[in-house]
Amino acid sequence: MTYVVTEDCIRCKYQDCVEVCPVDCFYEGPNMLVIHPDECIDCGVCEPECPPEAILSDTDPEADKWLELNTKYAEIWPNISIKGDEPPDADQYKGVEGKFGKYFEE
Repeated sequence: MTYVVTEDCIRCKYQDCVEVCPVDCFYEGPNMLVIHPDECIDCGVCEPECPPEAILSDTDPEADKWLELNTKYAEIWPNISIKGDEPPDADQYKGVEGKFGKYFEE
């Protein structure tokens, strides 16, 4: 089992989840984070730390469509283990729907 990051992270990227992750399984893209499913130990400490509620357990039916994206980009993007700064306009994008189609960047 694993956790996945969904489109709710796009343009928010708060990184509170990175700070609490005991295995450093987060990877950072231009405007979102992903979780490497082979590294995640399913501890769940990241999920409640995410302000936009962008992290789901893979047991959630909504997680299926994000598992492939997390897997793909965790192989490409750099690993992060220290919380960085969120974008200055992160709060503007919290709760915005349809962010993947509008704002996702490889």
